[in-house]
Amino acid sequence: MNSCTTCGFPSHTQFASPDLVQAIATGELPATEDPAWRESGAADVEDYARWCGHLCGATCLRMALGAEAPSLFELRDGAVKFGAYTVDGEGEIRGMIYAPAVDFVREVYGVEAEVHRSLTVEEIGELLDAGRVVIASVHYAIRRPHEPSPGRGGHLVLVTARTGDGRGFHFHNPSGTDAATRMAQLPVERFEDYFAGRGMSLRAPSAPVTGA
Repeated sequence: MNSCTTCGFPSHTQFASPDLVQAIATGELPATEDPAWRESGAADVEDYARWCGHLCGATCLRMALGAEAPSLFELRDGAVKFGAYTVDGEGEIRGMIYAPAVDFVREVYGVEAEVHRSLTVEEIGELLDAGRVVIASVHYAIRRPHEPSPGRGGHLVLVTARTGDGRGFHFHNPSGTDAATRMAQLPVERFEDYFAGRGMSLRAPSAPVTGA
């Protein structure tokens, strides 16, 4: 079974139209042609198109905050204010940066969070057992687990629970191209092939978050 039936977290994609993730992520379809862009909360379609490919981290935060979380671009705006996303002089977007992201969710949403600059898959399991969720740095190709991993890191997923047999992880992928890769599961050893050994953990709120 590929979907997580126990973790209770919503599944979102960083692109407003889940059925267009593959086309937008590969460049086949310009993000400006995403018909659902307004649902992201972006100010306009240009704002959406410029940022959507960078918002895997904000999407993970949105899922971790639960069903009452703000829109993706409201979270983007808050993350920018705290320095969790930056834009350099050349207009290049950088982030999500863990330490200010932790400050953001602590101060605005009252969510306990921690940066893990060095993290093993065994430690991910321990954090899950302790009631936390983990935003983990993985290679974006984790959505193609039938292929060899081309590297580690550069993309973020939300690890929500162990699998029933304890030998794998359930995770939500903001750039999953179908239901099975958006709410996915992999054996721990296979997940490790994509994992960069860093991330952040959160203790998800038990009550709806409202923001400040």
